[in-house]
Amino acid sequence: MASRLAIYHPSGQFNLVNNPFGKDVANLELFRALAAHGGFDQVSFLSQANISDADLRQGLLGDAPGGAALTTASLLAQGRVAEAGVMLRGTPALADIAWLRRRAVGDRAYSLMGLVHTLAPPALRQDMATAAISPIQAWDALVCTSPSVQEALNRMFDEWAEFLGDRFGGTKNPKPRLPLIPLGVDQPAIQARADRPEVRSQLRQELGLGQDDILVLWLGRLSFFEKAAPQPMFRAVQEAAQAAGAKVAFAMVGWFPNGDQDRARYQQAAQAYAPDVAVHFLDGNDQGRVGSFWAASDIFLSLVDNIQETFGITPVEAMAAGLPVVVSDWDGYRYTVRDGQQGFLIPTLGGPPASAGIAAAERHVLAMDSYQLYVGALAQHTAVHVGRAAQAIAALIASPDLRRRMGQAGRARVREVFDWPVVARQYAALADELSAIRLAAPADATRGGLNPVKGDPHRDFAGFASEVQSLETLLSVRPGVTTADLDRALGLELDRFASSWRCSGQECAAVLEVLGAARRTVRDVLLAFPTERRRPVQMGLMWMCKLGMLDWLAPADF
Repeated sequence: MASRLAIYHPSGQFNLVNNPFGKDVANLELFRALAAHGGFDQVSFLSQANISDADLRQGLLGDAPGGAALTTASLLAQGRVAEAGVMLRGTPALADIAWLRRRAVGDRAYSLMGLVHTLAPPALRQDMATAAISPIQAWDALVCTSPSVQEALNRMFDEWAEFLGDRFGGTKNPKPRLPLIPLGVDQPAIQARADRPEVRSQLRQELGLGQDDILVLWLGRLSFFEKAAPQPMFRAVQEAAQAAGAKVAFAMVGWFPNGDQDRARYQQAAQAYAPDVAVHFLDGNDQGRVGSFWAASDIFLSLVDNIQETFGITPVEAMAAGLPVVVSDWDGYRYTVRDGQQGFLIPTLGGPPASAGIAAAERHVLAMDSYQLYVGALAQHTAVHVGRAAQAIAALIASPDLRRRMGQAGRARVREVFDWPVVARQYAALADELSAIRLAAPADATRGGLNPVKGDPHRDFAGFASEVQSLETLLSVRPGVTTADLDRALGLELDRFASSWRCSGQECAAVLEVLGAARRTVRDVLLAFPTERRRPVQMGLMWMCKLGMLDWLAPADF
């Protein structure tokens, strides 16, 4: 069992602002689950934030006992990452980190795990495809959250490799492993929020609903262009209410990315398609309010139709709350929900290949249309079967027993498959599997190579300058320069710019002492400093030359 794990979390933030993206919520919950339930002795968070280990634990796990020891480090501290043996990133972009690994510690030093939240953005697909032309190895993986994602990525990598083979020759199909691990939810916490009869009664009274009336719930971004068009849902709820002869309300709990403009669009559509249903638009950023709706609702409805959606966490949350679900037969939904058991999968119809979709993709790739217009236009021409959705909702309205049985089946499925401890153990098992492959690889795996496209700018642009600093460059203190010149530079804001890249002011003063009145090579100056400080001192020498404190001569000018 792997005892350590590194997680790349650049922001170091564990409190999400309003209107969070689903991937950010999922990543944060995954990181918490791995720290609490992954079975690791230590989890190191690689962050750009200045955060103490104690603050990290408080922000991630609060006062909960147990779990892994949590530490912080920089991604550039590749030795620390190599000690962990496995590094997880909550995005699928691994190529640049693979190059960093190769240069700093070697390909075989640790395994990389990325996480695929969506396949829709062409730029993101391009990022993933670069894995085939980067030092990604057989012990690296992109975690797929649904079988549809796994299938689509295998096809993309195979077709991309076929193109590379035709273009450059060769038969190797270089791609990361593509294991299937779902996202998860905190099943006990959601169940506790849902099983509150007093909250159920209070909220239903607030909405004007009696004990036998039906509340249908949607939860998530209210985005017709990146999540789901609401019109089929409005129409299905309206038809179901009429067929069942029941009083039905529809609560859309979430947030509008475009604010009041989209709210007005939704309200207009609701009045047109669901005139007999009370449709409520409520704040999904209020987690207490969300918990109340888990308690008060009878049916969960989500007819997503957008390629932006892949796994879809809200139906799993609804199942944990004990609600029967009516969802579109779409990507991850058909993986999480079994038709007729936890709810109903409603058939969907995609547009024909080799038609307007190609033009839509090209317009976006060529920056003629935004991503939102691209996926929104595709969704507007993707159908969800309104009649089947209405039948499913009507069946659930008519049978409290069916609602109860499907709700119980949903909770059982979440406990078995999607509860965070279950998911975290799958990540730990994947870490073990990748480590075994890595440790069995030849010990002479490449180290030291730079990305030819994104390498060393001092080397890549060496021809821009007259000459380049070398160990044999001769340095001297310019006439009249004293430590007062250095003090002045250290006091000027403009001169202090990018100071983290070079040595300290104290070390710059030591450079002046080492040089004295003589000319010395860069090599001689650096030898006066400890090995680990020589690189920042080199940059300090450049800074002192820039500000006119030092002069230089190239070896050819001696």
